Amino acid sequence: MHVGKLPLDLLQKLVLKKVTPVRPEVLLRPAPGEDCAILDFGEWVCVLSTDPITGAEADGGWYAVHVSCNDVAATGAEPVGVMLTILAPPDSEPDDLEQAMESAVRAASELGIEILGGHTEVTAGIPSMIFSCTAVGKAKKGRYVTAQGARSGDSIVLSKAAGLEGTAILAVDCHDLLLTAFPPEMLERARAFSREISVVKDGACGIRGGVHAMHDVTEGGVLGGVYEMSYGAGLGVQVWADRIPLRDETVQICRFFGIDPLRLISSGSMLMATPVPEQVLSELAKEGISGSVIGHFTDDGRRTLIEGSTEIPLLPPLGDELWKAKETANRMQRARRV
Repeated sequence: MHVGKLPLDLLQKLVLKKVTPVRPEVLLRPAPGEDCAILDFGEWVCVLSTDPITGAEADGGWYAVHVSCNDVAATGAEPVGVMLTILAPPDSEPDDLEQAMESAVRAASELGIEILGGHTEVTAGIPSMIFSCTAVGKAKKGRYVTAQGARSGDSIVLSKAAGLEGTAILAVDCHDLLLTAFPPEMLERARAFSREISVVKDGACGIRGGVHAMHDVTEGGVLGGVYEMSYGAGLGVQVWADRIPLRDETVQICRFFGIDPLRLISSGSMLMATPVPEQVLSELAKEGISGSVIGHFTDDGRRTLIEGSTEIPLLPPLGDELWKAKETANRMQRARRV
């Protein structure tokens, strides 16, 4: 199987079909494109989401906290805290664990949340540290959305730009290799994209602006996220490639590795389905967050990507371009050593 998230067909067959509804308190259950569970707590709902971090070699604790809270924010809920699991390989030093925890605490401080607990152990058989983080959030009942809530005719608003997380990870993890092609100041700008990885404010803007659905962009990139939203809602979708914002640093680094920035892991961006895109864009602007209308949902069942004057099928996500870039980087580094 490919490295990364399971394809949607295998996810349905091997995982989701095994889950049986039991508890009446569960308002939102596992489904394609849905990253959260929502529990009925009376006047309030509790929102839960869990995510591993395996692709970022530096600042993994920081990424783990932010990425899991981003999922909660995609429902419009307010993150409250996280449960953090850290699995360290046997060759780790105590300083490695201390730095990992300090990075997680830094992220929690930035978000105004608590680290509620978790688990830490040294584990055989893993090559690098693995983080798994479960975020807990709250929202008033009736004041949350799901990734499946898009409606025919809704516009798709994307906050910020595509590929921010992937660009930052590659600028750090492949820094020496990229220095052979780019100046240090360009890589420092790319690395700084990580500061924009949170979409907690983006999600709050979406709720105020009147969205029907939101989905934070992770593995599979912007195009993968759009596909998951349309699949979950049972709708068609039309996306314009040239309307998806890309920063120059992302374009250059993706060109260096020969990968598609529109399918590169993109935490820091939120996809929003809305009948009133101007209201969402206005709310984002108030927070100093850029936004772009990149497409719309349809009722014809067709999922298409428009590139210039060409219309092609929008395919489901299959892995992430980050892994392709890292494989290419490993080959290039081996070739340099020969």
